[in-house]
Amino acid sequence: METVKKHFFSDLGVMLGRSMRHISRSMDTIITVTIMPIAMMLLFVYVFGGAIQTGTSNYVNYLLPGILLIAIASGISYTAFRLFTDVQRGIFERFHSMPISRSTLLWGHVLTSLVSNAISVVVIILIALIMGFRSSAGILSWLAVAGILALFTLALTWVAAIAGLSAKSVDGASAFSYPIIFLPFISSAFVPTESMPSVVRAFAENQPVTSIVEAIRALLSGQPVGNEIWVALAWCVGILIVAYFFAMRVYKKRV
Repeated sequence: METVKKHFFSDLGVMLGRSMRHISRSMDTIITVTIMPIAMMLLFVYVFGGAIQTGTSNYVNYLLPGILLIAIASGISYTAFRLFTDVQRGIFERFHSMPISRSTLLWGHVLTSLVSNAISVVVIILIALIMGFRSSAGILSWLAVAGILALFTLALTWVAAIAGLSAKSVDGASAFSYPIIFLPFISSAFVPTESMPSVVRAFAENQPVTSIVEAIRALLSGQPVGNEIWVALAWCVGILIVAYFFAMRVYKKRV
């Protein structure tokens, strides 16, 4: 046991490298996680952007936070898929027969989700810059944006872990992400909530995506963030804690 604890980080590095190799060899993952959000951004900016009234002259600035969240929501579905595959193939049992830290198996998938989604976010921001995105944010604001996105990714990754470990089929493992991907469309990510019917507006203004989008948008534009950042952090941390608790329970029962 002492040896297992001593080599925790080296074991974690091995598991992280294993999961990252799986992603690099899967072209459909790269296309879905990166290309599709970029295509959506191009569509909304150059096709629908002229007809959408947001009160800003640069629609890509308004749109980008929501596109980033959609990209992350798409990416975490593959975490659930990879976990489900490992469970079904008996990979966990094989690794558990070796002198390694058991928790590194799960944490390897979690860190892979953070790294891969961070890469997707950087690529999307670079494309947005080419499309005309501009930000007056300082280094601290950018770090705050990175922190919020990392927390959002981590929270959804643990939700994905629950689905991946408890699903009975491949479709069930990844289907949970569809409602999450859909949430930005019923928020202030694409249009102001003031233009929505009262019932839809009430939902849009009180769901986590809107507060996260508004906080990121304010940070990137150099505007006062107000309470939105605290609401966004509360949502992210709350989801993270609850999802982590249930994911670890499912993990212990499953393996």
